[in-house]
Amino acid sequence: MLPNNSSYWREGTVTVTIYDVAREAGVSMATVSRVVNNNPNVKPQTRKKVYEAIERLGYRPNAVARGLASKKTTTVGVVIPDISNSNFAEVARGIEDIANMYHYNIILCSADKRKEKEIRVINTLLEKQVDGLLFMGGAVTEEHKQAFKTANVPVVLCATTDEQNEIPSVDIDHEAAAYDAVKTLIGQGHRDIAMISGTLQDPSNGYARYQGYKRALQEAGIAEREDFVRIGNYRYESGVEAMGHFLELDKLPTAVFAATDEMAIGAIHAIQDKGLAVPGDISVISVDNSRMAEMVRPTLSAVAQPMYDIGAVSMRLLTKLMKKEPVEQAKVVLPHDIVKRNSAGAAKA
Repeated sequence: MLPNNSSYWREGTVTVTIYDVAREAGVSMATVSRVVNNNPNVKPQTRKKVYEAIERLGYRPNAVARGLASKKTTTVGVVIPDISNSNFAEVARGIEDIANMYHYNIILCSADKRKEKEIRVINTLLEKQVDGLLFMGGAVTEEHKQAFKTANVPVVLCATTDEQNEIPSVDIDHEAAAYDAVKTLIGQGHRDIAMISGTLQDPSNGYARYQGYKRALQEAGIAEREDFVRIGNYRYESGVEAMGHFLELDKLPTAVFAATDEMAIGAIHAIQDKGLAVPGDISVISVDNSRMAEMVRPTLSAVAQPMYDIGAVSMRLLTKLMKKEPVEQAKVVLPHDIVKRNSAGAAKA
């Protein structure tokens, strides 16, 4: 029985300590600690006694106290740009699965792709003494780097990179992905190809994909037209708005490359609302290959990013850095693929 005094009773609840469990089980506190931490060097009979005592007393190990003692909290902070985006949800699933495998807990924070909020969230996670940090976001600025430098814990960029490649990262080659998408349209006979881009301040989803679009046009001897490029914000509404601009031009594009699925679906709906057909009048292709690509009609041709793998590989790389294990490469580039569906077809003769 626990003594009924103020040192054990707080706000109507009983605080059970490792000392109480040790006394109840008739073992040392070190033995209880070994059982709680799954140390194999405990006899099965002793382990059973400790578990029974834990169950009787309702003991829960104090993670904060253990973290102070070991200087490890077994938690990882994850900064996600948009929690409503299914792509980032898939990345988070990959992170979570590997984190569970290596017995890490995840603290997930959404930063809405706003730099000031990203910096604030990074600092908040570091104050919580996380053992490592995974950052998904837009441009990695000097302010971000300064926050990372003060961390004293490993940081891995997930689904993004820094331009100087100073920070370990896992991503695809966004320039090559966009290039392959536009080359697919060119291979179908299209020469009047418009692009709905992300912000060019974003080095991967925006600027790199725009560079891939330009390279594909240049290699095919197609002049880039300024009125065939519109900057969106990755959302459905900006795809509708950008496509509305193209549909008002004297010369319409025969194909559109969108930097994200959401913007591509916005473009498809704007084309259809104008009484035109996809891909009969205008073909559409994108980068992402989210679940929405198969839900829209016609189904969306897209560059497939291995989002789950990006999350899983990022977390595995972070575990190695946290444990100071050897790392073969700090910049990991995963392969992408083109998934051809029904939204892109041959250009009209």
